[in-house]
Amino acid sequence: MKIQILIPHYHETAEIIEPLLDSIAIQQQVDFGEVGAVIAYDGADAYTLPVKEWRKKYPFEIKHIHAKKGGVSATRNAALDAATADYVMFCDADDMFCHACGLYIIFNEIKQGFDTLTSCFIEQTKTPDGLFTFINHDMDSTFVHGKVHRREYLIEKNIRFNPALTIHEDSYFNILAQNLTESAKYCPTPFYLWRWRDESVCRHDKDYILKTYNNMLDSNDALVEQFIERGHEDKACFYIGFMVFDAYYTMNKKEWTDKTNKGYRDAVEKRFSRYYAKYKARFDSLSDQERMIISNGVRSRSVGEGMTMEILTIGEWLEHISKLER
Repeated sequence: MKIQILIPHYHETAEIIEPLLDSIAIQQQVDFGEVGAVIAYDGADAYTLPVKEWRKKYPFEIKHIHAKKGGVSATRNAALDAATADYVMFCDADDMFCHACGLYIIFNEIKQGFDTLTSCFIEQTKTPDGLFTFINHDMDSTFVHGKVHRREYLIEKNIRFNPALTIHEDSYFNILAQNLTESAKYCPTPFYLWRWRDESVCRHDKDYILKTYNNMLDSNDALVEQFIERGHEDKACFYIGFMVFDAYYTMNKKEWTDKTNKGYRDAVEKRFSRYYAKYKARFDSLSDQERMIISNGVRSRSVGEGMTMEILTIGEWLEHISKLER
């Protein structure tokens, strides 16, 4: 089999998942004998799906497994362990292919060979007045969406989701996959749609980033430890630099300087103080030019996300951080 779509599942109903399966079934110019799906139940209390009926309805193989309850990262790992295809693609249960030639595009990329493929993908979102709109995401490392991997590469390099991470777990996995190979490719044609769902907390909770920034620090911390363990000091230092500048510029965004959010800011700065103490020597080892390159990239993105003029210099902010009780 050429490719399997790996789908973690917990409380999504058949009505939520069927658009994804339908979008696979309408793919053009592909041999469905080369296509499969693995649906992994996250624990015994996962919503039961009509898999037997689906196997009769759809022209591609559908496996389902019962993983031990452990959250999205552990369930994706279980799906990967159950996979047998040459290539795998992780897909959330409420998303779908947005292009009827999506698999044809992927198969053409496979013919040329790659360890990991990152594609442009489309996000469906809602405006404040309730209208749907669509956003293109290009060179993305944050989300699992629109990524395809050679299965044996993931096994050989022991690239897996970190079970301890259930928020910002995608970036940990993606960055490892993209950085541990010389055979990474980019596909500019979008074939994956990240669908809007009103129940999705990360999209309609205005305080979501405030509440989960510490999870991003945890994810980056785990990522840096992986690079150090694998002997990639240069990559470890780069992502430490990225995290330091991201935290600094984030603290200058309007929502973080708002006094009503002081509790969130204090919690993040306290967590960051432990992170900075742990990796300060490696951050200091970055050259001025390396810091400038990282800083310029992060600042440019942060300005687009609503960053205001810096209140403190980064040196002043890091001095403040170093004095916090850890």
